[in-house]
Amino acid sequence: MNSLVIVDAANVVGSVPDGWWRDRRGAAERLRDALPEYAGSGLPGLVSPPLEMVLVVEGAARGVASVEGVRVESADGSGDDRIVELVAAEGGGRNCLVVTADRELRRRVEALGARVTGPRAVRGGRQDGRQT
Repeated sequence: MNSLVIVDAANVVGSVPDGWWRDRRGAAERLRDALPEYAGSGLPGLVSPPLEMVLVVEGAARGVASVEGVRVESADGSGDDRIVELVAAEGGGRNCLVVTADRELRRRVEALGARVTGPRAVRGGRQDGRQT
């Protein structure tokens, strides 16, 4: 069974002060477009392919389309709540990794058995496998 990687778009996009707040949807699309590489190669030291990559968007980024290798889930309300729902519904019995720096979300998904790593895992930062 493929590993599941769920990316908290708002948290990852917000981790770098690059002007994302001027175009939240565009920032989410740029992140989405960077993720298929990881869907094919995995996240070194964290999860090996094959994997299912899911990007959770909320607010102004709702409606961003999926692309090959990345399923986009638009949260009707809180992105964190949608991530917890996905971990509960799809993470059981498989390797599940959530990419976020949100401490409360971390606590919630770890209680469901998911592992967590920080935004650098998908933003070109440290790839040594340590959780950030």
